Amino acid sequence: MISDKASPPDPDVLSAFERNGYVVLRDAITPEWREQAAAAATRMIASDRLTGRDRSADGKDGFRGILDDTFLPLVANPTVLPVVVALLSTNVYLMSSNLIHLPSTAPGTPRTIRVPERHGWHRDMSTATRDLGIHSVRRMAIKAAYFLSDPTPDAGITMVVPASHTRTGPVTVPAGAIDPPDAITPDVGPYDVMLFENRLWHAGGLNTSGRPRLAVMMQYGYRWLAPIDDPAPELLQREDLDDIERQLLGQPDRHPDGSIAHEGAGAAPLRTWWEHLIPPPARSPG
Repeated sequence: MISDKASPPDPDVLSAFERNGYVVLRDAITPEWREQAAAAATRMIASDRLTGRDRSADGKDGFRGILDDTFLPLVANPTVLPVVVALLSTNVYLMSSNLIHLPSTAPGTPRTIRVPERHGWHRDMSTATRDLGIHSVRRMAIKAAYFLSDPTPDAGITMVVPASHTRTGPVTVPAGAIDPPDAITPDVGPYDVMLFENRLWHAGGLNTSGRPRLAVMMQYGYRWLAPIDDPAPELLQREDLDDIERQLLGQPDRHPDGSIAHEGAGAAPLRTWWEHLIPPPARSPG
């Protein structure tokens, strides 16, 4: 259970996220799990499965809604969840689980994306920006990016513009270029996870490594936001879940008998856990 493994988030980590819009957490997964997950992801990509398949014109392949026995442990990762809750609240759940397979591009090979006319820089939840306006959008979701292939500098790791979550306009890409001058590729190790919020400008890097880039993106958001993945009610029927995992997988505001509970009741598992993880300061005597 997460309650047995999690620790309060490091204040320096939270400060770095507030300042930059992203942060890298070290050693968030084990070498053994990563090896198993990479093998499972490779088999999934090689399959003829169509449910949740997510292909695009730039050669990417992948799936949305990948939670099975291999990837389910990421849902309540004890390294990630305390940071997500501290930055959002306890009233959160998992909006999406996304596997991305980015093939390598040989030097000189024509590309359909990451070219000056289609550079790929974007913010997540673009419909919120269109509906509310760029000045009104707040932090609503956080992605946790795990890289299952070696995150070398030429592997196409997600690039970011630090602190761009506070901007009220798009990033500027110079004419003829594909990246803003202040873009960076974060230092992510094979067992690390990168967290970044919906307002941060980011783009997939160029993969010229000679091997596919495999990444898993887990997106957490407020429980009142619509899910991105297709509904998967069978997940909540699993008997091996704890209450926190059930909340994160979309348990609604219901009593055990199925009747309607008060709004927000479904967030009780994380709220109770958080109160024990971060107890209130003791009152001073007198």
